[in-house]
Formats: sequence, structure tokens, C-alpha cells
Amino acid sequence: MYEPAAGRTESLKPLWHVGDGRMLFAGCLQRNALHSHSAPVLLAGLYDDFRLKLRGSAWFSCRAAIIRAGDAYEFDAEGRPLAVVYVEPTETPAEGLVALLRETREEHGALIGEQSDLALLRALYEDAACLRWADDAMADLIGFSKAKVRQTIDRRVACAIQTIAESGAAESDLVRTPSVDSAARAAGLSTSRFQHLFKQETGVSYRRYAAWARMRAAVAEVVKGNNFTRAAHAAGFYDQPHFAHEFRRIFGAPASRSLASVRS
Repeated sequence: MYEPAAGRTESLKPLWHVGDGRMLFAGCLQRNALHSHSAPVLLAGLYDDFRLKLRGSAWFSCRAAIIRAGDAYEFDAEGRPLAVVYVEPTETPAEGLVALLRETREEHGALIGEQSDLALLRALYEDAACLRWADDAMADLIGFSKAKVRQTIDRRVACAIQTIAESGAAESDLVRTPSVDSAARAAGLSTSRFQHLFKQETGVSYRRYAAWARMRAAVAEVVKGNNFTRAAHAAGFYDQPHFAHEFRRIFGAPASRSLASVRS
């Protein structure tokens, strides 16, 4: 079994890194209830296996798993460190993340890995000053994944995703995320056709993806040092309770479990 270089990892603060097209969490977690994301997700136990339950499956143990966008799951890390990598659909599909795992199998739509070579994620977690180099490290990790697959996302959907990202580039701008009708017009499609194409390409609806982008922006604000209320307002939530409700819906657990005392 791998021994943490930093000794007792329980003393390390939770790590969140929000980069262009990718986001990373690493920290000690308990059980997160049934939830799903608007981007492919890689779950990896940093030192031990964790328990996973997919929609329609019983609980089972694994070292790593790739969950496709829109697929519901729950997990229980039992207080041990878990890394969660979120990759935007414009970066790589779920299949691209398979390059990071070994001995994979498919189960209820998820890709399960019995082995993983994620020493880089452990190194990030164990380094209290990792935010200085996290962006370069994650770019390398995702770059390696992207090299293994051909990116085929429709350019009209990619442009819509880019517009959502750009609308949140400045504080409070995310509240002006283009409506689905505006996005459809920009794509040169009817609203119904655009909605169908967006879900076909990403696995989730346009509105749901926009909500995910807003949450990413809020997490980024917390990492910058803002409290939950300021982060919620900056990302376009009505208020802190609205942010808290959406966080629990999206991540399956209260924001306080992973965002309180976060590294900044």
C-alpha cells in the first residue's frame, strides 16, 4: 500500500483547483448521495479503494471510476482521501480519461479501473503549496488523455460552451449567460434542434450545463478566498442558500464538507 509522503493526510486542507476546461477536488470525504454532473468525471482513491454505487447497481469497491456526464452515482470514501477530476466536454470525452486507468471494465455505463497510475494527483494533494503548480500539472494530465482520443464534439455546441465560459469571465457576468433561444440562433438552428444536438453531444441539457458553469465559477471564487455569500453573488446565484441548495444537488453533499477551509 502506498504510504503518504506527507504523513497523516487527514491534516491537509481540501484542495480545489479550477482551470480552463477542467476542475480538481482532492480531500477526505465520507458518503455523497446520488447525484450527477454535466461533465465527465474521474474518481480515484488516492491511497485506498472506495465504495461506489451506480444507478441500478449494488455497492461495490474499486480504485478508480469514470462517470459519463448525466449519469447518476453515489460514493462512500469512508473518510479517506479521494480525487475527483471534472473535464469539460470540449476537452475530452469520458473515453479519453481511460488512458489514466488500467484493467478497466464497463459497469452500468461507467468505466471501472482496478488500477490507476495517478501519482501526480497524490503529489498535488500532499503538497500544501500545490496551487502554484496545479494548473500546469492538470494541463499535462488532461493533455495526455486528449492525445488518446479524437475529439469530435460538434463545433456549434463547442461554440455555445465557449460562450457560456466567456460570459462568466468577469465577476457577476454569468447571470447574463445567453438563453437557450439565443444560443440556438447563434448556432443557426431552431431551439428544439439545438437542444437535441447539445444533449446528444454533451449528455446534458443546455440549461443544466449553464448551471454547472455557474457552480464552477462559484467554486473558483471560494478558492480565491471569498466566503460562500460573496462567491454565490459573484457567480450569479440569488443568495447563499440558493448556492448551498445547488451545491448539494450537483455534488450530493453540503458545500461545508469540501469547501470549508479550502486551500487558497
